[in-house]
Amino acid sequence: MTTATSDPAPYVTASLRWRAGCAICTLLLGLGGCLGGPESEDGFHTSGNREADQRAEQRITATRQMRGEDAAVGDEAPEQSLYGRLGGAEGVRRIVADFVDRALADPRVNWARKGVLSGGVLGVGQSSEEWTPSARHVTALREHLAQFIAVATGGPSDYDGRQLDAVHAGMEIRNTEFDAAIGDLKASMDALHVEAAAQKELLAIFESTRPQIVEDQ
Repeated sequence: MTTATSDPAPYVTASLRWRAGCAICTLLLGLGGCLGGPESEDGFHTSGNREADQRAEQRITATRQMRGEDAAVGDEAPEQSLYGRLGGAEGVRRIVADFVDRALADPRVNWARKGVLSGGVLGVGQSSEEWTPSARHVTALREHLAQFIAVATGGPSDYDGRQLDAVHAGMEIRNTEFDAAIGDLKASMDALHVEAAAQKELLAIFESTRPQIVEDQ
């Protein structure tokens, strides 16, 4: 009697199919974690592997920092002072230089105070208030104006000039002359392309000094 020998091929084939199916399922589960799994708060899908997620987050954070996208809400740059918006020391120097040249050449301002007399009694013993625009005087004027603007606009607080009312006492400066000087300052800032908002603020600062300078209130 011949004993029938079982053919192992069907069993081997079935085993291989089962193993292949398991491998495919494992692969799909892994991909499902990357493609269809839960999303992080940033909209990126997790991989199911904690270390891989951490590395991915580190790469994302580094990329955002390079692009400047990682600034937290509320971490805005502090508002720049008027001094800074005017261009700092160099910007103020340019404004003062242009303004002084304009005002000295403007007869409506009469910066040199030509024809202005002060003191005396009933016109007797009066002295001239005329100011000589020598190189030394103009340099000192520019320095004190630049210092005044710096102090008033949030810049360095080094002002070694005299008080405004003491400096202008007896000069008999009129409102019309002060108005002309303000107009010259505006023209200087226009010529230097100073932004409108900064111009308005600086003009308001100068306007606030009118009571200390003008005598015919």
